[in-house]
Amino acid sequence: MKKKIILLLCVIAIAGCQSVDPYTSEKQFNQTSKYALGGVLAGAVAGQIAGKDTEATLTGAALGGLTGAGVGYYFDRQEAALRAELQRTGVSIKRTDNKLELVMPGNLTFSTSSADINSDFYEVLDSVAKVMNQYNKTNIFISGHTDNTGKDSYNMTLSKHRADSVAKYLQSRMVATERITTEGLGSKYPIDSNSTLQGREKNRRVEIEIIAKTN
Repeated sequence: MKKKIILLLCVIAIAGCQSVDPYTSEKQFNQTSKYALGGVLAGAVAGQIAGKDTEATLTGAALGGLTGAGVGYYFDRQEAALRAELQRTGVSIKRTDNKLELVMPGNLTFSTSSADINSDFYEVLDSVAKVMNQYNKTNIFISGHTDNTGKDSYNMTLSKHRADSVAKYLQSRMVATERITTEGLGSKYPIDSNSTLQGREKNRRVEIEIIAKTN
C-alpha cells in the first residue's frame, strides 16, 4: 500500500510539471519537474523513516516536492530571463540541471591579446548584470580561456585578466563581489580544434557559470 502511494505521488509530480514545447507541440519534462520529483522521492523516504506510516510519507513527499520544485523553478525563471536579454548577442546559454553556462566569444568581448572589454559589449554585460541582480540567490564563476597559440604562461595570465575584467564590470553594475569567483584557465579546455582559425576563435572565450548558493 505504501509503495503504491509513493508511486502515485511520483506520477502526480511528473504530470503536474510537464509543459508543451511551443515549437514542436510535444510534451516536455522541464527542469522544475526534475527537482520536484527528486524532492518528492526524498521527502517520501524521509517521511517513512521518521513516521513509519502513510501520513508521514504524504507529508514528507509534499514538503520535499515543494523544496525541489522551488530550486528548479528559480533556475527556470533565471534561464528564461537570460535568454530574453541575450538573444541575438552571440552569447550562448547552456543549462545543465542546477547550472547555467554563458559562453562569450573572445572576438566579441576583447581585442586580440587584450583584457580590455570592447565598448560595444558593455550593453551585453549590462543585461547579464541586470538578471544577476534580479536573481541574487546564485553564485557566479567566471573563467577565461585562450587558444594554444603562444606560451602557456602568457595565456594563463591573459585569460585570468580577461575573467577579472568581466568580474569587475559586473561588480560596477552592483553585482555583489562575494558572489563572484574568477580563474584563468589558458588553453586547458578547448571547445573546438586549435588546428583551424575558426576553432581557435571559439576557444578564445570567457565563460560565466551560474550555480546555486551552497549556504
